[in-house]
Amino acid sequence: MTLPASANLIVLLAAAAAMASSIVVYAVAGGSRDPAHEAKGTHFFMGVGDFFLHWMIWILEPALRLSVRLGLTPDHVSYIATAFGVASAGLLAAGRFSLGGWMLALNGMIDTLDGHLARRTGQSSSRGDFIDGTLDRFIDVGICLGLLVSLREHPWAPLIAASAMGGSLIVSYTRARGEVQGVVCHGGLMQRPERVVMLSLACILDPIICPWLSWTAGSLVIAVLALVAVTTFFTAIQRTIWIAARLR
Repeated sequence: MTLPASANLIVLLAAAAAMASSIVVYAVAGGSRDPAHEAKGTHFFMGVGDFFLHWMIWILEPALRLSVRLGLTPDHVSYIATAFGVASAGLLAAGRFSLGGWMLALNGMIDTLDGHLARRTGQSSSRGDFIDGTLDRFIDVGICLGLLVSLREHPWAPLIAASAMGGSLIVSYTRARGEVQGVVCHGGLMQRPERVVMLSLACILDPIICPWLSWTAGSLVIAVLALVAVTTFFTAIQRTIWIAARLR
């Protein structure tokens, strides 16, 4: 059971219209770039999507200001993001792709706030980084397990979902091990923001596109999971080589 395709399409079109309008306003306003991401050298889809990365920070500014006014801490924001992630995993396990996709998109957006809130309020800490990173890994695993359960009747789908989960964890592991050795690595093709965007879009669009193309339900999600699996392993190898070269 999921949202009716027509209702899902209406919500998607409304969201797309709102995004397009805000992108125009952002571009006309000068398209300011976030200093924190500039300093860290953070990129979205290896730099191709950097415009959208900085646009996302710009549209989240009102939510950031509201969080400050309400006295929310970065940990509070991490817990709220995790709640949406858990809801997404449960919905995806039940086969409710569209709702699960929207919950995953909200998880990604809210998760972006905690680091900016920490810097804005001077609450950056190793503890906060640890909690945020660890909760993200729980959600990554939960999303893949949820999809594995709902797609278990499709040939190869459980293996593909497991591969996407393994690749996602290895990407995070290489970065963590590099930082332990004193090498900070933010690069790579398929980092968590890219995975969240691709999987949430696949889940939202699957109930719309699959019937239209006469595909079996879940086919689009499986295809994107396969892409995530391949690109996460590629990213892990890319990071391993890059970090190892700097440890010589």
